Amino acid sequence: MKAEQHSSFRLQCIVFALVSASFTNVYITQPVLPVLQNEFSVDMVLVSFSVSAVILGIALSNLPFGVLVDRVAIQPIILNGGLMVVLGGLLCSFTENFWFFLGGRFLQGLFIPCLTTCLAAYLAKTLPLERLSVVMGSYVSATVLGGLSGRLLGGWIHPPLHWRYAFVSTALLTLVATVVAVRGLPRATSREGKQPDLTGFIELLKRWDLLRMYFCAMGSFAIFSSVFNYLPYRLIADPFAFSTESITLLYLVYVVGIFIGPISGRLSNRFGSGQTLLLGSGFLGGALLLILFPFLPAVIVGLLGICGGFFTIHAAAVGSLNRKLRSGQGRANALYVMFYYLGGWLGITGSGFVYKQGGWGGLVLGLLVLLLIPIGVAVVEYGRDRQIAVRS
Repeated sequence: MKAEQHSSFRLQCIVFALVSASFTNVYITQPVLPVLQNEFSVDMVLVSFSVSAVILGIALSNLPFGVLVDRVAIQPIILNGGLMVVLGGLLCSFTENFWFFLGGRFLQGLFIPCLTTCLAAYLAKTLPLERLSVVMGSYVSATVLGGLSGRLLGGWIHPPLHWRYAFVSTALLTLVATVVAVRGLPRATSREGKQPDLTGFIELLKRWDLLRMYFCAMGSFAIFSSVFNYLPYRLIADPFAFSTESITLLYLVYVVGIFIGPISGRLSNRFGSGQTLLLGSGFLGGALLLILFPFLPAVIVGLLGICGGFFTIHAAAVGSLNRKLRSGQGRANALYVMFYYLGGWLGITGSGFVYKQGGWGGLVLGLLVLLLIPIGVAVVEYGRDRQIAVRS
């Protein structure tokens, strides 16, 4: 029994280390976007691609790697993927050419699913159901911690040294986590009696009840990613005039996501996904209005509300998606991730043009319009929940 507990804890540590190291790479440039803009002499929209290029790469490669992991052992996938992520990070740290810099970021995005999506599929395929939920809890917490760590590393290491050192540090972390995972993950053995799942992507995309959740993920992540991507530009301007270190401190509000996920799941079980999505959308809308005010307390509360509202929507949407499925869970969740990151890419890219033309107020107004997507999905889900309640 002790040996089994030790093995489970060891696996959780490996998963936590690999996933958090992977997500550290994604948002590392976010707090220093104005610095990068000055150093590379490019405009706001172009420099925002240093984040959106990674997100686009993840969105594009997520499905192919999700299929590959069913045919190839996880160890070579993680090894090669980890080495490519490290290579992309080192390219970013040394190049003086902005287009090579973007190429390195896109390369990282293309191979991050080797360390995340493929790992999740491997765990679902090999672990007993009672262990899967525990290990996946570590996986979800690691995504939040990794996203936060990348922002803190990129913002805090810049002043005493240089933002390029952040890429070197993250590359080393990713390399170590990759080697540990390749050496420590057990060989895949599928659960006994499990039949092959033949549900295809096209079949899943034809289901409107699933498409609603995909669009909900796309719209809500577009809002969330846009706010935090252009937050540094808002805070370096008057009346705030923040330093890079001060801006980075505000990203600590991201830890809200660690606690909101489980709470949102319990709310969905008790009140239904429709009401939970409405609650999250309401918080998100109110928080967007708060960050319009030029007062630091309003901005802090607004950012907390944005994190709380977004993670409530995200957790409720994922839970609702999986409750609707009887088969094709792996492919359905891969599609969810693809739509999710496409939303982030579209949000960051489009919001750059909006911010350039309309400033912070124009950006927030555009995001309030985008909020109609999760609100619309929430209303439909609420109506569906009421119909089910009446029938039962």
